[in-house]
Amino acid sequence: MPTEPLSQKEIEDRLRELPGWSLTDDRITRTYRLGDHFAATAMVVHVAQIQQELDHHSDLTLGYNTVAVSVNTHSAGPAVTDKDFELATRVEDIASGHGAS
Repeated sequence: MPTEPLSQKEIEDRLRELPGWSLTDDRITRTYRLGDHFAATAMVVHVAQIQQELDHHSDLTLGYNTVAVSVNTHSAGPAVTDKDFELATRVEDIASGHGAS
């Protein structure tokens, strides 16, 4: 069964539950700041593991002490779906363990 795009209101409501995340064009995004490059790299590896588990992949950008996550569901338009929020929630769950803010 195909994943259905969320309405603008559904996206806005769900974003209220994920501080720091925002809607940019047709994607939900967040940039995390970490203590240094090694911490940022470790977080990228952890996010990659989560993506493999969910079989849903975001764009990840690794900076010196930042990790940017940007995700949508290509097969839905591309558009934002429940799958994107599931991934964002999982990333949010592990971020503090890496010292991300």
